[in-house]
Amino acid sequence: MSSCSTSLAPARSFCSPPLTSSVTHMFSMLDSAAEQMMVHKDFQAAFDTCDRGLDSLANMEPEDHRCAEFKAGFCILGIQALAELNQWHGVLSWVLQQYEHQEKIPAKIMQMCILLYSKVGEAAVMQEAARVWLHCPSNIRVTGFGTVAELYLLHVLVPLGRRDEAVELIVGEVGRAAFTEDQRQTALDVVEEKERQSQEPPLNPGMGLNSETAAQTVSPHGVHKLEAMFRCIYRKLLWSRSGSFSLQRLFLAAVLLYMLFLRLDPALPSSFIWISKLLQLLKQMWNAMFAPYYQALTHSKGL
Repeated sequence: MSSCSTSLAPARSFCSPPLTSSVTHMFSMLDSAAEQMMVHKDFQAAFDTCDRGLDSLANMEPEDHRCAEFKAGFCILGIQALAELNQWHGVLSWVLQQYEHQEKIPAKIMQMCILLYSKVGEAAVMQEAARVWLHCPSNIRVTGFGTVAELYLLHVLVPLGRRDEAVELIVGEVGRAAFTEDQRQTALDVVEEKERQSQEPPLNPGMGLNSETAAQTVSPHGVHKLEAMFRCIYRKLLWSRSGSFSLQRLFLAAVLLYMLFLRLDPALPSSFIWISKLLQLLKQMWNAMFAPYYQALTHSKGL
């Protein structure tokens, strides 16, 4: 018996086809794969379930529109499982095994693949597949066509420096179908700005060398000067044990002095002596502030 729901409007009803045993089985497998991934975090089991579900789809009637929905659902979960298993390099080939042709891949799955390969720094893998998909006439009317075009432009062509292809995409048939006039102009501006940035030389190519050289040639006088300032703060702590000297202000002053007088890259080997001095002085100030309290606490426990 079909499950139907009738609206209050006259002569209008919405009916869903009956749930066959195969459809019920597909629902169960899809739900199981989602639970294995989201609840149990068993990504390999989730992928295996998706694989079995895709194999079982062959037993369903091809004309059933739910077959395509199940297929997309299993593929989406399978892609996520492969990504979690760090097997992202096999995602596109696995998807192509299910759909056989690049232009047949659903828009949502194409979007996921572009984002995935862009995330791992392998955007070039999706260049050919996305180009073929976007230039397929039947895909222009598909929901999500514009999103695929946008992702392909921003996450594949622009990062790869494919300026000519990007401009052709924007002003060509794909761009006219995917973007509005304002969006096309904005996209062209993005491409031109990226091209301009790639052609500009570094602002100060010798900055790193100069900074390191300066750090290595700093005289010990600067170290002694900085030590004197921290010694002054240290004596302040010794004179004032009442807590009126704010701890936050103390460390703020220490950091500011370090930044103003040193301005060195902590990663440079020549900066180690500065950092060592700073840590030593901060440790002395810390002991000056809190050592009496620890001693009092230890004494009270001993009693």
